Amino acid sequence: MYDVVIGLEVHCELKSNSKNFSGATNGYCEQPNTQVSPIDLGLPGIMPFVNKEAVKKAVKVAKALNCKVPSRMIFDRKNYFYPDLPKGYQITQVTEPVGQNGYVMIEVDGEIKKILIHDTHLEEDTANMEHMSNYSLINYNRCGVPLLETVTEPCMSSSKEAIAFLETYRTILLYLGVSDARADQGQIRCDVNISLKPKNSEKLGVRTEMKNINSFANVKIAIESEIRRQEEILSNGGIIEQETRRYDEVNDCTHLMRSKEDAIDYKYFIEPNIPPIPLTSDFLEEIEKEIPTLRYDRIVKYKDEYKLTEVEANTLTREKEISDYFEACINLGINYKTAANWITGPIISYLNKEEVPIDNIYLTPALLKELITMQEDGRISSKQAREVLEKVLEDKKPPVQVVDELGIKQIGDDNTIREIVIRLLDEHNDLVEDYKKGKNVFNFFVGSVMKETKGQANPAMTAKIVKEEIEKR
Repeated sequence: MYDVVIGLEVHCELKSNSKNFSGATNGYCEQPNTQVSPIDLGLPGIMPFVNKEAVKKAVKVAKALNCKVPSRMIFDRKNYFYPDLPKGYQITQVTEPVGQNGYVMIEVDGEIKKILIHDTHLEEDTANMEHMSNYSLINYNRCGVPLLETVTEPCMSSSKEAIAFLETYRTILLYLGVSDARADQGQIRCDVNISLKPKNSEKLGVRTEMKNINSFANVKIAIESEIRRQEEILSNGGIIEQETRRYDEVNDCTHLMRSKEDAIDYKYFIEPNIPPIPLTSDFLEEIEKEIPTLRYDRIVKYKDEYKLTEVEANTLTREKEISDYFEACINLGINYKTAANWITGPIISYLNKEEVPIDNIYLTPALLKELITMQEDGRISSKQAREVLEKVLEDKKPPVQVVDELGIKQIGDDNTIREIVIRLLDEHNDLVEDYKKGKNVFNFFVGSVMKETKGQANPAMTAKIVKEEIEKR
């Protein structure tokens, strides 16, 4: 009956040593009001200065979002009063945002969709407020932290698409290394705009806005809750009012915060204390060189060129460090599928169990190649290789040394295995007769050989010899 239209405004704090317009420390701190400067507090006589690192990271994100980047950086004042804004205005961008008219590709239920980016702009974060029953506390540590706001066009039509975009966007930030994007520390937050319109109508419905949702899970639930609310109102002949709402996690519904008949007049004007900053072609080219291949492009490459499965491609690109590890293995000459099997299997299992990043494990791509080569050369079996891997990770010793210390090797000698097979067939002549009658006893003999050799017999050679000898009888 209705089409859902969703637009997102995503706020993300950027990593840098200092704040966006002051020298105060930019970093998570549990002690309130200890990372503040006069500039952050808006004291008389202050003079802001621009954080070059924040500008570089903002440009890097704009480029990764396929945005048009201007030839100069201009900051504006956004004027409004709220207790968390000590200056009475926020330094932001509206005249020439750092990025405009971009897009990212997302995948939902096997379908690829382009999400349009209206703009991304660099600004300063506000202070953090904690509201009690009869008073509020303000922590100015967050005030002035470099904040990148990315605004999409109203082009999403479901909570699935919204979450897919948010996950894609967060992955881009992590691949670029510009932010840790931790929702639990307030480093990434989201405003959601939702409207409903008659099916296939060109005219957008009246939108409502939900502010500062601090987890992707809550974004999904809040969207679905607000869709239900608007559908019920419209189905009963009601009218949607333009307003700002908040999501109530306890009761799974949204509540009115304030009516918003018209857009607030922030009386923007260009920040007088910060002159335009040229973004030269050399500066932009330098930044472009620092942008790695992003997740979406790696997934396409892994599936199309390396012929990996959807699951393998997604698992390998979940974190840039894991993908980089995989590509280092490929550069060493390890087979695509072999490398993928080892990384998505026992290696990631170890990472999850020990809760460590792949950069911190002893097993380098070169050591993994050493282990794989020993298996492929027949020196150790696949089962033994897994055992060696565990010891390499645990004892932090090279695979060759672990193999020597464990005294394991694969028996690949035809005569040795054939002698064991012949003896076992002689001892179990009744099972040989069962085999001739069509009973499945083949695996019994293979398993018996493996058991007797403590897993050291080459499995493929063992199966071949058992088949040859049993068919002679």
